[in-house]
Amino acid sequence: MSHPIYRVVDFEVVGPHTLRVWFDDGAERIIDFRPILEGPLYGPLQDETMFNQVQIDLEVHTLVWPNGADFDPATLHDWPRYAEEMKRMAKRWAAMKVKAV
Repeated sequence: MSHPIYRVVDFEVVGPHTLRVWFDDGAERIIDFRPILEGPLYGPLQDETMFNQVQIDLEVHTLVWPNGADFDPATLHDWPRYAEEMKRMAKRWAAMKVKAV
């Protein structure tokens, strides 16, 4: 079974925690990451200064942040398909943080 390999080729910050992302197949997505910024990996990106330090990793062609957060480029490419599941996962990450406190 094979699946398409997507590469992020460019991005633009278009709002708070929101990026426009372009892919090598010509697709473009506007993604509001706010609903999923929870947990130890994505939670630090709630800080807008940290979020805006996003870059493209030239080796794996996806978005990365200085704290090690990243996303599979296929997830970004097909964000409408994955957004609800990502939100559900973020709620679990937030609940884990509350229990740990």
